[in-house]
Amino acid sequence: MPVKFQYKAIPSALYGQVYRPVADVLVKHKTEDVWFSVQMVVDTGADYTIMPRSYAHPLGIDLALDCTRHTTYGVGGSETVFLFRGLVVRLGKWERRIPLGFLDRDDIPALLGRQEFFETFKVTFEGHELTFTEPSRRRGR
Repeated sequence: MPVKFQYKAIPSALYGQVYRPVADVLVKHKTEDVWFSVQMVVDTGADYTIMPRSYAHPLGIDLALDCTRHTTYGVGGSETVFLFRGLVVRLGKWERRIPLGFLDRDDIPALLGRQEFFETFKVTFEGHELTFTEPSRRRGR
């Protein structure tokens, strides 16, 4: 059964408003059976999923002890990212264990990236609607 989301209208200084493909994703606490609902921008250019620093503590993640520190590069320059391997996320009925990076700042939206999540679905961007469908055969699983 496909999971569908309508794009979210976001105010824009340049265009009045823009529409972003946003998905409601559940993210599981590192050790407890507690789930957090997070709206994530589906980003085809993001190698892996990234969240603001403020999400780490509620998810039970200690950035210094549980993560490896890396530098990532993008349009805005370089950023420190704390990479945690193996957090469970859920989209509709589907669950995946994915790598998740936390940026060392809170002024960015959560980005749903490709690695071990986005790439495991057939994803359709059409009009202002985003659809996730599980392919009939998942590669590498």
